Amino acid sequence: MSGLSYRSLTFMLLIALLLWSSKFETCNARRGKHWRRSRASSGSLSRNKRKSHSSGNGHHHSSGGSKPKPPSHKAPTVPPSPAPKKGKPSSPPVPLPPPPQKGHNGGGHSATFNVLDFEAKGDGSTDDTQAFQAAWAAACKVEASMMIIPSNYVFLVGPISFSGPYCQPNIVFQLDGTIIAPTNSKVWGNGLLQWLEFTKLKGITIQGKGIIDGRGSVWWQDAPFDDPVDDEKELIVPLNSTVEKNLSAPIRSQLGRIMPSIKPTALRFYGSFNVTVTGITIQSSPQCHLKFDNCMGVLVHDLSVSSPGDSPNTDGIHLQNSKDVLIYSSNLACGDDCVSIQTGCSNIYIHNVNCGPGHGISIGSLGKDSTKACVSNITVRDVTMQNTMNGVRIKTWQGGSGSVQGVLFSNIQVSEVQIPIVIDQYYCDKRTCKNETSAVALSGINYERIRGTYTVKPLHFACSDSLPCLDVTLTAIQLKPQQEKYHMYNPFCWQTFGELRTPTIPPIDCLQIGKPSNNGVQSYHDIC
Repeated sequence: MSGLSYRSLTFMLLIALLLWSSKFETCNARRGKHWRRSRASSGSLSRNKRKSHSSGNGHHHSSGGSKPKPPSHKAPTVPPSPAPKKGKPSSPPVPLPPPPQKGHNGGGHSATFNVLDFEAKGDGSTDDTQAFQAAWAAACKVEASMMIIPSNYVFLVGPISFSGPYCQPNIVFQLDGTIIAPTNSKVWGNGLLQWLEFTKLKGITIQGKGIIDGRGSVWWQDAPFDDPVDDEKELIVPLNSTVEKNLSAPIRSQLGRIMPSIKPTALRFYGSFNVTVTGITIQSSPQCHLKFDNCMGVLVHDLSVSSPGDSPNTDGIHLQNSKDVLIYSSNLACGDDCVSIQTGCSNIYIHNVNCGPGHGISIGSLGKDSTKACVSNITVRDVTMQNTMNGVRIKTWQGGSGSVQGVLFSNIQVSEVQIPIVIDQYYCDKRTCKNETSAVALSGINYERIRGTYTVKPLHFACSDSLPCLDVTLTAIQLKPQQEKYHMYNPFCWQTFGELRTPTIPPIDCLQIGKPSNNGVQSYHDIC
């Protein structure tokens, strides 16, 4: 009996030991899992602290920490305009590029690269080009990085290309200091088409309160007399009147020609996607201030362009072969078009822009040297212009092909503008241009609520004999002469067909209502 009890007791103790061992392993497993989680959490927190410390100090660069995913944005669209009046062609909303990436001043960026850490001096006289190249090379390797050009420094930088296509996306060029161009002709060789160039990048942003100064006066004074000049005096004075020639010819340098004849654009973007330029000032460019070529998804806002009104060929913003562009809340003062829209552009939306001095906002010139030009879906609205040569203008060369269609100029306030509304299909920036039959076809051009004062002529429509302008509409046009300052001319129209939606001031009786009886037909090759 006692033996049985002993065996039973031993068996029970063995069962208890097994149960206790199983429970001990389970706790250990749980504790081990919990310990591993704490360790990972602690490591992440440590990395976050290091990242926060490095980004908080703008003078040092760091690549520590995990790369944050850039915020995903849907391309917004402009809300459709109010319901059009009966008979007015409706236009689809213009798709817009995504808003600029977040993370100003280092927040949200996986690395910062200050040009001072790459031996830039910023004293305004030392050549800092190599330091900028080195900083860019480092930033290029890190997604969502930031290259910092700090305030209170002046950096002398020669011609430079910040290029992809192997750079990581969403790089921010934080410009708070000043970048100046060299005025030594040896730096430019035989001439270059651009000074600061960004090519084949995705999600590139230039932001800040800094200045890009092209120091262009040495180029303007030395411009050759035979340079093409955007000059439309033939629209202003009768052919039999005598006018002083070369009124706007630049002053030659007393030292002779010291700069090459090819003048650079200050800031150019080529072949890039989702480009943002905001906050900065571009001034005194030798030629165009800001150019976008073959870009898709462009956002420009709170930009300032500043050059004298007599600086030759200094367009404010030049668009070419670019789509889905939004420009707003900017001040553009220059010696040529405040905004120039060239061939290959579509879905362009410009609003709340101040223009002047300058030559207005222009589509063209298009079709030069018998080329094909295609421009569509352009909206320019809520713009003020003061002391400009033109207001809103479309200019094409004889002999070209292609089309411009779907254009709206709305709510344009003009003050002392020579000719507020212009279509010129006989554009010529040389002394003589031969007459040709073919032309860039213009249709669906809408002008509404264009008001203010002019100094020469309220409106000039000169359309092609072979391809007249079609569906040109005028609504709520109120243009009055600037009193007693210049001799005024009446509205002029040639081969322009469309509709007056409301009475106009002054009366525009020259517009032909309806459509032409024998409109020229473009070949299939010419149609965009």
